Amino acid sequence: MQNNTFSGLFVGQNLITLKEVDSTNTFLKDALSKSTPLLEGTVIMAEKQFAGRGQSHNSWLSEERKNLTFSILLNPSFLPVQLQFELNKAISVALNDVLRAYAGNTASIKWPNDSYIGNKKVAGMLIENIVSGNQMRHAIIGIGLNVNQIDFPATLKNVTSLKQGLHKDYDLDILLSEICNAVEARYLQLRAGHYDKITRDYTAHLYLLNQWSTFKSDCGIFAGKITGVNSSGQLEMETKEGLMYFNNKEVQFINVETII
Repeated sequence: MQNNTFSGLFVGQNLITLKEVDSTNTFLKDALSKSTPLLEGTVIMAEKQFAGRGQSHNSWLSEERKNLTFSILLNPSFLPVQLQFELNKAISVALNDVLRAYAGNTASIKWPNDSYIGNKKVAGMLIENIVSGNQMRHAIIGIGLNVNQIDFPATLKNVTSLKQGLHKDYDLDILLSEICNAVEARYLQLRAGHYDKITRDYTAHLYLLNQWSTFKSDCGIFAGKITGVNSSGQLEMETKEGLMYFNNKEVQFINVETII
């Protein structure tokens, strides 16, 4: 285990690099459960993560030393539990801020918090909140970003990396520093109560925003147009039956062909 520091107010000031770990989120949760003193903004980065987790226990596949797999510790005690999706938006926008600097307008946020370049997923996020009463105590922000990996399982049709999409190699340390700086900036916005600004930026960069596309729910396959996200984090969609709202995993994105 190696400790490093780099510039920034607090996110990334304490950087702990692990040669190998099952999951950086699990490592951080275990450390907190043992009352290990960790500063807010501590980053746990893995050179090799062999059991990374995504939303709803999905796995995150990553080649060793080709990608970024890390977790950030935040202590958003200022945020009521009912507003926890505001943190999700802030971190999603922060990652999108960095990706747009490389990929321009092709970078977007696929609700609720995946990062896309074009029509393919380049990064995933898992936020695990530790709550005390009605307040957030800790938030563990797990991020997996495909950077220099170009070979993916044939079953993963919609996955890409920065190198695969933009045909360049990227420095992992520089990218990590940029992401930490962006997370810090958006987190400070959130702490200052600038929810409207974060929501506008989140909505403006939603994948398939205002495009009629094909989706699937328990009711079957249907045409819909994403119009935004409500205060509870539900996806807001216009359909032929009227406005509909979906929780995470209640709707599936079928394809990206615009429906006439």
